[in-house]
Amino acid sequence: MLPSIFSENLFDDFFNSAMFPNAEHELYGKHAKNLMNTDVREVENGYEIDMNLPGFKKDEVEIQLQDGCLTVSAAKGLDKDEEDKKGRYIRQERYAGSLSRSFYVGEDVEPQDVKAKYENGVLKLFVPKAEVKQVPAQTAIAIE
Repeated sequence: MLPSIFSENLFDDFFNSAMFPNAEHELYGKHAKNLMNTDVREVENGYEIDMNLPGFKKDEVEIQLQDGCLTVSAAKGLDKDEEDKKGRYIRQERYAGSLSRSFYVGEDVEPQDVKAKYENGVLKLFVPKAEVKQVPAQTAIAIE
């Protein structure tokens, strides 16, 4: 067990010790809440979505549109064959796993309408606004 000066929390060493060998680590460590931060901006003809996906490659990100729900998923696995030949890990916070985030964009949006670009760890999406359908004027109904 390492001294607590290497930890961000006083209880890190306690819960990561042999006393709790099956304790599951939070996905991507304590910083998981900082992943997939998303900005949604409304523009005249649609919505621009900027999503932070630090450390992911383009082929590790998947976007699906089903039943009006746009889902962005990212999965990452650690390379178990890679060894640090210069020393041993004292602390390792990069975990394997997957993340997912969904947004309701409407039933009228088609997959070919959504534009996506991934660059420098930021996924940029453009989702067009669904055209407003004209609702017929309300007609009074006679009560018998």
